[in-house]
Amino acid sequence: MNLPDQQGLPVQSLAACFNNTSATYKFYWFLALISRVELGETNIRKLDLFSEMVSHAWFTVNYFHVSFGKQDKLQHAIEMIRAGEDLTIDAERRTIFNRLSTTKHKNTLKQLWYFNSEVPHRFLSPWFSAGNMEDAYKHSKEYRNQCPYALFKEHIEVNPVWLDYFRRNAGILKNFCYWNLAVYLQSRNPNVPDIPNKLIRSAVRKSLNDQRKYFWDIVLQEMGGVDCIYTNRRLTIGAYAVEHFIPYAFVSHDLIWNLIPADPAFNSSKSDKIPVLEQYFDPFFKLQQNAVEIIRYKTPKNKYLQDYLTIFPNFEVAPISRDKFLDQVQPLVTIASNNGFEFL
Repeated sequence: MNLPDQQGLPVQSLAACFNNTSATYKFYWFLALISRVELGETNIRKLDLFSEMVSHAWFTVNYFHVSFGKQDKLQHAIEMIRAGEDLTIDAERRTIFNRLSTTKHKNTLKQLWYFNSEVPHRFLSPWFSAGNMEDAYKHSKEYRNQCPYALFKEHIEVNPVWLDYFRRNAGILKNFCYWNLAVYLQSRNPNVPDIPNKLIRSAVRKSLNDQRKYFWDIVLQEMGGVDCIYTNRRLTIGAYAVEHFIPYAFVSHDLIWNLIPADPAFNSSKSDKIPVLEQYFDPFFKLQQNAVEIIRYKTPKNKYLQDYLTIFPNFEVAPISRDKFLDQVQPLVTIASNNGFEFL
């Protein structure tokens, strides 16, 4: 992904900011910088930038449990701040920023200001040697090689020559950053699905009404209802929830092979917990097996049957196999557990 050129600006240096990164700091620092510039700021408090870093990474860490790596202190800071500030895992980004940028909690401030020694000067490495903090501050105040901002003790000042470029290309610049961040995190989470869609909180989750109406309602009507695999409560049309067996927060999709009817009350309490396969896989598989047989018979051109092709390439000519299904599900549950998802 290339950045737009602008005559007289060293855009190639900006494009090199994410080379040789060993932590997520530079990605989230850049997102923070662009976010504040978009609001019209040119003299920006560092505390606001550090608060933006945390607020941008909040959902990825707390909801999707994406690992930033053992040495990455941003993930640790978010976990500490969440406990100290009593913020929920799904808090809005603006809520998080407003809380952190005005906090008086000493531990929160300690966590935020840790990044002062890590990222503001190091981000400028493509413009000049920035390993020495004192030299980096000096060079930045000269706007050496047209670096994008000058460093001060508690704030930065955006180089005026970059302002128009940042504002005019804000969307492209953020996409460039997210693309590089996705590549970075995928390399550290090779078995975690759909990293790009776990970097930004979706405004609205998709409804599962179609999966209910055009798949599970047909199954329940044919079977006269089914028993919830978790509570054994009898489920009938209009009185069940469609739930993700492996939590959406991990798989990040609504494919029908991972959706089953469930007791609505239990579904609400299950949240993003993962099922114990020794207890729940066989009932889950039996329900899926019956559903596939019914849908193949009742509506053989049902579009949701195509979802099974993602795990059973020969699905259209062969029945689904318990062992092959388990081979698909078990690694996902293991990885989710390793990434911090709790068991039921």
